[in-house]
Amino acid sequence: MNQLLRVQNFNVSRDGYGAGEHQSLEQPFGHADPGDMFAWAGATASWPMRADPGGSRGLDDYFTRDFARNIGAEIMGRNKFGPQRGPWRDHEWRGWWGNEPPFRTPVFVLTHHTRPSFTLSDTTFHFVDGDPATVLDLARKAAGGKDVRLGGGPTTIRRFLDADLVDTMHVAVSQVELGSGVRLWESPDELLDRFHLEVVPSPSGVIHHLFWRR
Repeated sequence: MNQLLRVQNFNVSRDGYGAGEHQSLEQPFGHADPGDMFAWAGATASWPMRADPGGSRGLDDYFTRDFARNIGAEIMGRNKFGPQRGPWRDHEWRGWWGNEPPFRTPVFVLTHHTRPSFTLSDTTFHFVDGDPATVLDLARKAAGGKDVRLGGGPTTIRRFLDADLVDTMHVAVSQVELGSGVRLWESPDELLDRFHLEVVPSPSGVIHHLFWRR
């Protein structure tokens, strides 16, 4: 069975940044405002953190609803897991998501400083130091025949793109400019030597970019 490595619902600014500068405990996305970046998804009926009924249907909701479809494992960079750098000072930090992380699969966190695995609800976090191909092999074995989601951040996605391991990508381009931070791209045209691209504007203002291998 062909297990795909998929980037899904990854957000970048209009100028190509997937994260702002100066990430901290108080600012997980640095100077980027997640309320602006992810407004399109947060407004949908299928937004997993929605506390009230309602929300929009249509194109944006389709992508939000599709987030977990056929996903058996996730790979993320350490900066997505938390704001710490260097050796772990303690193991108290267990991610931004509280006791009910939204992944509900094994998650492989790329880091040069490994630590013991732990489980919160139905998500188990593993901390691995390896090249992209090795980590992808671990994730595929854990995924039970399902696909693997590459969750980000932008540096991690670029590593897997540079290793030519990514099969499909959905990148949502929000109409905000960050000016600085960590780029996913200068332009999506950079990827057209390896991927087909379809660009789908949404009434919300976000522009969905769909990539699949040539």
